[in-house]
This record gives sequence, C-alpha cells and structure tokens, in this order.
Amino acid sequence: MRYRVRHTTTYTYDEPVTDSLGVAHLVPRSLPWQAVSGYTVAVRPAPGDVSEDLDHYGNHVTYFQLTEPHDSLVVEGLGDVDVVAPHVPEAALRTPWEALRPVREPARAGAWRAADVALASPLVDQPASAASYASTSLTPGRPVGAAVTDLMHRVHADFEYDRTATTVTSTVAHVLDARAGVCQDFAHLMLACLRGHGLAARYVSGYLATEAPAGQPRLVGADASHAWVEVWLGDDTWLAVDPTNDQRIGDRHVTVAWGRDYGDVPPLKGVIFTEARRSTMRVAVDVAPLEAP
Repeated sequence: MRYRVRHTTTYTYDEPVTDSLGVAHLVPRSLPWQAVSGYTVAVRPAPGDVSEDLDHYGNHVTYFQLTEPHDSLVVEGLGDVDVVAPHVPEAALRTPWEALRPVREPARAGAWRAADVALASPLVDQPASAASYASTSLTPGRPVGAAVTDLMHRVHADFEYDRTATTVTSTVAHVLDARAGVCQDFAHLMLACLRGHGLAARYVSGYLATEAPAGQPRLVGADASHAWVEVWLGDDTWLAVDPTNDQRIGDRHVTVAWGRDYGDVPPLKGVIFTEARRSTMRVAVDVAPLEAP
C-alpha cells in the first residue's frame, strides 16, 4: 500500500509566546518493509533555528526554536510512505520464549541490541500484577510466537477501549485495575507483561490507516496516531503485534519511531516561554491511500 500521511498539530495561546523550543518525531522510518519519500516537517511561523538528526534508536528527529513572538504554532509532517506486511521467519517464531531473554542470555546474537528494552522504563514499570497476568500465556517451553500472540489476544479481549479511562501519565497498574484504556495503554501493558518475564519489547509509534464504514465517505483528517509493540526474536528480528486491534502489523500500519515507551517518541514535545494562561491544541491526522507504484 502507498499512503500520503499528513499529521498537523496546531497550538493557540491567549498571549504571545516569546520563545518556543520543540522536538518532533514525525518522519516515518525507512525499513525493509517501508519506503519513505518526499517527507517534510514544516513549522509555521518559520523557526529561526531548525535541525534534523537521528536519535539513539535511529528515529528521525526534528528540532526547532522560534524566538519571535507568536500566538499560534503549527507543526505539520507530510509525505508518502509505501508499506508491505513485514515477514517474520517461521523458525524464529518457534523459538522457546525462555531462550530470548537478552539480560539472562547475553551471548545470544543481537542481545546487546535488545537488552535496554528488556528493562523497566520511566513509563513502564514491572508490577508483579503484570507478570502474573502474562504467566498464563508465557508457559514453560512455549514458542515465542504462540506465547506473544496469545497474550495479545487476551489483552484485546480483557481490556475495553475507552478514551476516558486513562490519561497520558496513567501507570500500568492503573490500566490493569481499570481494565480499560487506549492504544498507548495497551502497548505499555504488553511491554510490562513481557519485560516482567525477561523478554525484550519496544514501544512503536505510528499510524493505522482506517477504512470508512460501508456506504460512507472517507473523512479527511479523522485518522490518529497509533501505538503497538515489537518483541525481540533474536539477532535483529522482531515480531510486531497490535493489541488494540488484535493483529500483527501489516500494510495498514505506518511505523514512525520506536523506543522504551511513549516518553521516548511522542509526536511533538517542547518548552515555551509565555505569560499566556490558556492554550489549545488541535491534532489532525490523515493517512490517505494512494495508487500503489
């Protein structure tokens, strides 16, 4: 599939902002199953300083600073992405999950690459309740593909999608108690479950192309950022699963960035200097299918 992706964030303030510093994770990654072309990040008003770089995980990051007074700020990522469903070798899926714990098995190929996402992170601690919940799926000797897939099925079945149940700072324990949340919460929950048993798993941010209901027009700008999980299978092989939708990622998922948790890869974050008392933020995301090349 080929998509034209547009992610627009608009801030407005009731008093001028005199200095604004921002960090954006908006440019999708170039991957064996994903090709990115003509992607740009535009900031309005134009910043006095802007630069681009790759972070520790190889994600594309845009840095900018505005020092001219402004009462609104628009940051927009725009470009085309070609996606195919990633291939995962069947042999890797059959590996017993206990053999894929990089901290306990540091000599395994690629363990150095995965060790940091086998540990607790700022937004994903490892409560005993998460490990206990996961133990039903991670039974002794079970192939990692079957174990992770079963855990994904259970999270999808046991937890309700509810935008009002959590906030961006909700903990894994809160999600377990509420039995509800959004894609970010379900990803954090799976990370805690897997890491609690020594597996390495990373948080992935991106987009999911949605389909309009039968007989209704597609609504431009009605898509949203999405989150899922990738589990290490050895060397540089990862299994990507989407617990919110109970499926492996395919050609409808656009990968933007990955890290330990949401805090590593938010679409946009920053600091402003202002005397404004009120501000608003509006986000519009559009993942529009185009004719495949």
